[in-house]
Amino acid sequence: MAREAPPQTRPSAPDSRQAVVRLLVTLALMTIGTAGMYIMAVVLPAVQADFGSARGVASLPYTIMMVGFGLGGILMGHLSDRYGVTVPLLVGAVGLGSGYILSALASNIWIFIAIHGVLLGTLGGSCAFAPLVADTSLWFVRYRGLAVAVAASGNYLSGAIAPPVVQHFILEAGWRQTYIYLGLFCLVTMAGLAMLMRAPPPAGHSNVPQGKNRPRHLARAAAASDRPFGMSPGRAQLLLSIAGVACCVAMAMPQVHIVAYCIDLGFSPARGAEMLSLMLACGIASRLFFGAVCDRIGGLRTLLLTSFLQMIALFMFLPTKGLVSLYIVSAMFGLFQGGIVPTYAIIVREYFSPREAGARVGTVIMATMLGMALGGWLPGKVYDASHSYFLAFVFCIGWNLLNLAIVGFLLYRSRPTGPTAGAPARAA
Repeated sequence: MAREAPPQTRPSAPDSRQAVVRLLVTLALMTIGTAGMYIMAVVLPAVQADFGSARGVASLPYTIMMVGFGLGGILMGHLSDRYGVTVPLLVGAVGLGSGYILSALASNIWIFIAIHGVLLGTLGGSCAFAPLVADTSLWFVRYRGLAVAVAASGNYLSGAIAPPVVQHFILEAGWRQTYIYLGLFCLVTMAGLAMLMRAPPPAGHSNVPQGKNRPRHLARAAAASDRPFGMSPGRAQLLLSIAGVACCVAMAMPQVHIVAYCIDLGFSPARGAEMLSLMLACGIASRLFFGAVCDRIGGLRTLLLTSFLQMIALFMFLPTKGLVSLYIVSAMFGLFQGGIVPTYAIIVREYFSPREAGARVGTVIMATMLGMALGGWLPGKVYDASHSYFLAFVFCIGWNLLNLAIVGFLLYRSRPTGPTAGAPARAA
């Protein structure tokens, strides 16, 4: 009689204790790997003073890094699909480690900008979102929405932890020495944690839980990978990407402009910074809550709900002028919008082939990053032309409506009857 396989060679199982441990490692990796987008905001004044550059030029490292973050997500997603998530994580560890250290040695602002775009963005931080979200979706079935939300919360958790820690070291040792510390820390910790992610994802399991108790929205999506929403995968991916751009243009506006909006209303910049922190803190709770909602009603319905609530919060900014009411609306905005971006990964896993999860999640995340970049810039142009944040908010509400229209159309296409039910034609 054949001996039972040793524990270390047993195949992985979804929703298992091993999956939960892996999720905790993923949370740590995302918290460390995505800190750069918040660190740059803290180090900006010191970098500007050191290089003697204008504020606009000193702001470019963040912009270029975010562009690299989005583009690199596609590359890292392909690497994850082909070689497993450990490979992009090791590439990211080297990218972040060398990026921070070389940035500390930069002799001028343009070298500093290039390093942020290539090493810290494209080859660094991009490893710590799309590939990890896609990998998490492969390890969970019944609790996939909640698990992806926990993983994605690392991004907001990083925003809560990194800025005060980095600010302390900048005051104690200067920004260049702080960057060297960051580089060594990222290289060692991320490479070590990456080695804990070597186990392959569960094989031989469908996208949905089996049995009579599985949710109907997942049962319908089980056969949808060949014809998502009853259309070609490329067209479905394009519509999801446009929806990602649209919702994140609307999402970014309060996050980027809340401090300037407070100044326009006569309040101090510190009050605006507090409102931003409140948004991010509420965003963590939002991601966890809507992740659980995803497991009950599906990604598309959850995205439609969160996008609608985000639009309500944007409307609430229009008449709000008081300090206390601004804090309340900022908290509500964080609670409503925090769950939006991770929901796209759930939709990809419900309607597309799991073999392409990394690349397709990376593509959608790139679209959301593009939306965030446009959402910081376009409302500013509207404000420059109109000298009114009222019109800037209305402008973003229009983008939110575009997102709602696309998501509603995809939900209609995925209805359970007729030729657009989402299943391949041959399944009939």
